[in-house]
Amino acid sequence: MSQIINYIGQNVSIGKNVKIWHFTYVGDNAIIGDNVMIGSLCHIDYNVKIGNNVKIEGGTYIPPLTIIGNNVFIGPATTFTNDPYPPSKKMIGVVVEDDVIICARSVIKAGVRLGRGCVVAMGSVVTKDVQPNTVVIGTPAKPAYDRTTYNKKKISWESSSSILERSSSQHNL
Repeated sequence: MSQIINYIGQNVSIGKNVKIWHFTYVGDNAIIGDNVMIGSLCHIDYNVKIGNNVKIEGGTYIPPLTIIGNNVFIGPATTFTNDPYPPSKKMIGVVVEDDVIICARSVIKAGVRLGRGCVVAMGSVVTKDVQPNTVVIGTPAKPAYDRTTYNKKKISWESSSSILERSSSQHNL
């Protein structure tokens, strides 16, 4: 029988109902809130603070000094940085405010603040602060529209039938 190994550092605070998947590293002095899910192959470094109701998908890197608020979604293979001029002796973290969505394979530059309710589109490279309730897209990431428009697009997508649903219903004829 194989053994699943995670590393949890010293003086780590883990809240209630936290799920940490396979092969994940959590560094010393990290603080993880309640109802957090951390996917496989994540690296949460030392002195990171994660709020409540956060979902971090697999393959994500979160370096020291990063602060993540409540109700945040971080897509797979997202990379946060903490050194704007590597390799440097001076580090600065990223601040992610509440209700932020960061989509897959995004890169967030050291020192950036992601404002409450903003959305970072997949594959974006964020080099500057993102204003609250703003959707940013691209490399470098630029504002595209607001969170209200994003929510409407999401609802429209969720209410439409998908290719799988259409294909499945055609096979049941």
